[in-house]
Amino acid sequence: MRTEKDSMGEMQVPKDALWGASTQRAVLNFPISSLRFSKNYVSALGLIKKAAALANNSLGLLDDKNCQTICKACDDVISGELYRHFVIDIFQTGSGTSTNMNCNEVIANRSLEILGAAKGERGLIHPNDHVNMSQSSNDVIPTAIHIAAGEAIEKDLLPALASLENAFSKKAKEFEKVVKSGRTHLQDATPITLGQEFSGYAAQIRYGIERIKRAQESLKELALGGTAVGTGLNTHPDFPKKAIAEINKLTKMKYVEARNHFEAQGTKDACVELSGQLKTIAVSLMKIANDLRWLASGPRCAIGEIGLPEIQPGSSIMPAKVNPVICESVMMVAAHVMGNDTVVMISGQHGNFELNAMMPVLAHNLLESIELLANVSNNFVSKCVLGITANEEKCLEYAEKSLSTCTSLAPVIGYDKAAQLAKTAYKEDKTVRQVAREMKVLAEPELNKLLDLLGMTKPGL
Repeated sequence: MRTEKDSMGEMQVPKDALWGASTQRAVLNFPISSLRFSKNYVSALGLIKKAAALANNSLGLLDDKNCQTICKACDDVISGELYRHFVIDIFQTGSGTSTNMNCNEVIANRSLEILGAAKGERGLIHPNDHVNMSQSSNDVIPTAIHIAAGEAIEKDLLPALASLENAFSKKAKEFEKVVKSGRTHLQDATPITLGQEFSGYAAQIRYGIERIKRAQESLKELALGGTAVGTGLNTHPDFPKKAIAEINKLTKMKYVEARNHFEAQGTKDACVELSGQLKTIAVSLMKIANDLRWLASGPRCAIGEIGLPEIQPGSSIMPAKVNPVICESVMMVAAHVMGNDTVVMISGQHGNFELNAMMPVLAHNLLESIELLANVSNNFVSKCVLGITANEEKCLEYAEKSLSTCTSLAPVIGYDKAAQLAKTAYKEDKTVRQVAREMKVLAEPELNKLLDLLGMTKPGL
């Protein structure tokens, strides 16, 4: 152990740790869970600190040597090399001050190492005076949430969703002539093609991508520069503009200063908006995965209209049983994301006056949802969707047996007569086509035209 000091006095800190006294206090104060901020969030913190150092240097507030040293230390944070030194529990102070100080102390002590000085020599590079210059936890933490979420969306989620949408679109094209029975209320309905069904899945994901892109715009406003309560106290008036310009250079993004710093720090509405769109995607995935489970149910005693890739044994007791495990994995992720959204929503409500007091758990759940949706979408594509096959014979059999095919006859023979025809078909275990022929309700050419199953799926053509 070594001795470090902060404004409250001395603390014993592990000898090899880069954090200092403030972080150690938080480690002892919050022994709540095993949850920690993600690597991409910590990277966003390092990026902000580097941008702040460069901005302060350009404003004449931080000398060249300290700026260069701090930037080198920040690079180690951004790369993930120092991630093991970020040790604060997610369930901590609502402002995330403990994590901001964890970052400040790690960067300060790493800077001292670079200079060849001992850890904790606060006069050389100070965690508050130098690393945290022109900043407050209250504007750094929300800024990091926006940057980390923006990066994860751009690099991980959107490409994964695009891949999933493309996979469903390919299947829609592949199955465009496979006629099957539609289903409404879990009951037989008029014919549809399997391709049309899959086109709906593709559209759900495509619209989800559009929703995420709209929410991305709100994330582009950064709270940096508002310091403690949004007024910008202890910050040069040009600091936010210069720091955000540096952030944009480092991320290749187009972030802007918050139009209103009091909104940016007192609320987390942009995060609530994004989480709501993530939840919508989760709802889509739940519907799609559940549909695929039902369509593949069987293989002999249920619907069985499609086949899913067989990737692992399904039972420890029933030989040869194979289950829709990837679909079930997708459904569980969807449920988890819905739960995360509830936490984000409740956290967003706790923007008490000039500061939201539940930012760490909001950040964790929001970023976890992005990560889970990206990962499960990629897995869904590679281990399930691309390997789906159509049981064309079963699809056609069900389409022919559907009593709802009488719908196309109703405009010609009347609703009541068509209904009676369907009831007779059901009672005698025959198809509508068979009974219509026996009853001679229409001439054969007209009957065949009206009962053209593929034609029913495209009535306007």
